[in-house]
Amino acid sequence: MHCPFCSANDTKVIDSRLVAEGHQVRRRRECLTCKERYTTFESAELVMPRVIKQDGTREPFDEEKLRRGILRAVEKRPVSAESIEQSLTKIKSALRATGEREVGSDMVGNLVMEQLIGLDKVAYIRFASVYRAFEDLSQFGEAIAKLEK
Repeated sequence: MHCPFCSANDTKVIDSRLVAEGHQVRRRRECLTCKERYTTFESAELVMPRVIKQDGTREPFDEEKLRRGILRAVEKRPVSAESIEQSLTKIKSALRATGEREVGSDMVGNLVMEQLIGLDKVAYIRFASVYRAFEDLSQFGEAIAKLEK
């Protein structure tokens, strides 16, 4: 691991902890040259299925795109960063568990909505309104009525 401050090769691990329900290792490191400390996260690189979009095009799974969508939905809501990361981990695990090489974007969207319902109801409605392309208030009302059940 190169030091992000001085680019030296020699660093020492000071502390390691499991995070994200054991799917990541958080390491506290110290550069032996400049003595600066920093944190790194280590996780297994697993092959994710490709996503088949509504228009039939296929693209690689993009975790950052998924994260941005969830962050936009929970913007200014009382949702912790840790619970967002846990939700991302659950979505990725569910996609890998299908065993498929390709999954539809609708499956990804439904998994996101499943997680958002547990995180924050307002975030769920925000995401659903874009994902389901609500066009009038009655569609919002229907989504809210489903939440109340």
